[in-house]
Amino acid sequence: MNTSTAPSRPARALPTGTQHVLTHGDQHAVVAAVGASLREYTVAGRDVVLPFAETESAPAFSGAVLAPWPNRLTDGEYTFDGIDLEVPVTEHARRTALHGLVAYVAFTATTHTADRVVLEHTIVPTPGYPWSVHLAVTYTLDDDGLRVEVDATNLDDSPAPYGVGFHPWLSPGDGTVDACTLQVDADVHVTVDDRLLPTGTEPVAGVFDLRTATSLDGVALDDAWLGMTRDADGLSWIRLTAPDGRTTSMWADASFAAWQVCTGDGIPRIDRRGVAAEPMTCVADAFRTGEDLVRLAPGERHHVAWGLQLR
Repeated sequence: MNTSTAPSRPARALPTGTQHVLTHGDQHAVVAAVGASLREYTVAGRDVVLPFAETESAPAFSGAVLAPWPNRLTDGEYTFDGIDLEVPVTEHARRTALHGLVAYVAFTATTHTADRVVLEHTIVPTPGYPWSVHLAVTYTLDDDGLRVEVDATNLDDSPAPYGVGFHPWLSPGDGTVDACTLQVDADVHVTVDDRLLPTGTEPVAGVFDLRTATSLDGVALDDAWLGMTRDADGLSWIRLTAPDGRTTSMWADASFAAWQVCTGDGIPRIDRRGVAAEPMTCVADAFRTGEDLVRLAPGERHHVAWGLQLR
């Protein structure tokens, strides 16, 4: 008698993977496994970042970790220690490799408590990035808000090029981006070509001088800033103040060299519904220029931290 049964069909994977819920007082966050992405963050029910559904892929890298490089890499080509390398072009309109290798990769939770989760992933060596780099991403809620950290460790026996960034879209609450003001603690604007690749730098001026709270009415941005100015604790800040009078404040520690800000004009599912505030250890094309590029020695660990507050 044959009692065998057909194997059960695996469940369909969510585009965002496993969901990790964090709470602390009136704060609530959901961290998705795919991209170790911040899918939701609210304070007393008010959105701090633009949420997106667990059943849809993150729009425009929403909330994702960007590693082992943030921003753009020209033609997906670079040379490191005399070796020519090529990674896939992912932004075909501009012929660039955009935002690294892990934004749509599932991370594994190794620690999860009520107010803290650690998500880990090891980058597999490929012909275009032949190094194994382990990433541990920690999200913590406490009385000061949301804190995010990444520890990257080179598991290989040769130095690896490395950079990291993050891509939260800050929410204007029930208002609009045009009714918000924005402040960016930085003195230097990065100039770009029509592919949004760096061509140089200039002192901030005009629409790019955001050192004080400035109206975003009609202002379109997809720009980077260097010369991050810092407070007594060594932190640089971006502050988005919404029409409800609430201010989302984002800080980045001294491990970051740059801010990127994008108002999302014309980007599907975003289009000025929020403002991307992206702390980055380097700007676009660092794999080619070497500017602020981390040279991660064998066994070396690199640590960054940033956070969000709603006031």
